[in-house]
Amino acid sequence: MNKSDSLQAEAMPTHDATKAPGEESLAPQQTRIMGRASYFLAWFGGCVSIGTFAMGSSVVGTLNLIQATMAIAIGCFVIGIALALNGAAGYKYGIPFMVQARGAFGFAGTRLPGLVRAVPAIVWYGFQSWIGAGALNMVSATLFGFDNLIFYFITFQFLQIGLSVMGFQGIKWLENIGSAFILASLTYMFYATVQRYGDELSANLLTMEGSWGLPFWGATMLFLGIYSTMMLNVSDYSREHKKGTGTGLLTTIYAMSILPCTLFMGLIGFMVSEATGTADPIQVFANAVDNTPLLMTTLLFIAFAQVTTNVLNNVVPPTYVLMDVFKMKFRTATILVGLLAFATFPWKLVQPDSAAGLQLFVQTYSAFLGPIFAILVVDYFLIRRRTLDLDKLYDENGPYQGVNYAALIATVVGIAAALSFSAISWYASLIPAGVTYYLLMNHWAPCQRFRQ
Repeated sequence: MNKSDSLQAEAMPTHDATKAPGEESLAPQQTRIMGRASYFLAWFGGCVSIGTFAMGSSVVGTLNLIQATMAIAIGCFVIGIALALNGAAGYKYGIPFMVQARGAFGFAGTRLPGLVRAVPAIVWYGFQSWIGAGALNMVSATLFGFDNLIFYFITFQFLQIGLSVMGFQGIKWLENIGSAFILASLTYMFYATVQRYGDELSANLLTMEGSWGLPFWGATMLFLGIYSTMMLNVSDYSREHKKGTGTGLLTTIYAMSILPCTLFMGLIGFMVSEATGTADPIQVFANAVDNTPLLMTTLLFIAFAQVTTNVLNNVVPPTYVLMDVFKMKFRTATILVGLLAFATFPWKLVQPDSAAGLQLFVQTYSAFLGPIFAILVVDYFLIRRRTLDLDKLYDENGPYQGVNYAALIATVVGIAAALSFSAISWYASLIPAGVTYYLLMNHWAPCQRFRQ
């Protein structure tokens, strides 16, 4: 059996129309389980970041209400375009992110984008699990008088591991069902915000001059940046979407699935911060002891959002990295990722004295995101003209073996640009990284074998 036959055999599903829970591999996806509605709801439920509240709070005094709304909308539209572009290879060929990156970075070189995507995911997995467990513990203490954060953290984490080993079959139903609860919760929280603080909200929210300049575009990047990690590994998800959806409709699905939650959460953070001066609306809602429905809704929303976001956004990427680097099975890798989340010591990360270190960590890995994204898009659309040789992508001894130094050099150039323009770092890194990679791939002899 030759390499192509072996690859096709590995990719064959056990059923014609579906696949068993946890039946995931790095081989080209033959059985796709998500239609348009299901794919939309997966992104809707899986992209709920509690940090969006803080992003909305951070633009108070800089932008007015209209500008803040526009910044969120533009950020989501850019996200939609970026996801459609970098997810095109996965959607067409059914390959995951780690396989997609082999053509640009080389088999050994993929360790860089793999680490940039996997390490932050595991850290946030542990961090968000601790936050979710804390919310459940508050519900338990309020309603039943049982207060044991460690118990809820361990239970919460093993619950997520159990859901994760189901693979995309589990993700599909978790996100589809969870979307209804998330939307209802956010709608109620938004309504409660307007009702509770309507009289206190300053007219400045609408009448202040604000800015349509650099602060405005910097704000679009704040909301865009929340999802910039998913822009790298979007092929992990697009390979599960059934064929037949055009680029324009895919862009719309991405943008419109992310917009509602981002808009609600961003504006809630914006208005609560303006009315109370408190940057964290969760803290305000959690102290709303005179409004038990709001308190319970907020806490349950926090807990549930951590599950839907973790399982899609923080489990799949490092799982596929472990499968690629250590040749693990999906379920084994998923369980290991869940256990590694314990080792991030999230109870330390939430301490005030850890804030500076956590912020430095975010700034460090964020500088890599734009350059790697630009390299992958240029590689697929301009270097390979949307035509991939799958046999070479799965041949460790073929032309893509080793490291493609063009990609590493372009990444460094992009990082330098990102750090030079920190307010708009993601935007600033795209052209320098993309152009550098394109020029090296076309004019530098050591890179020519990677053009095959």
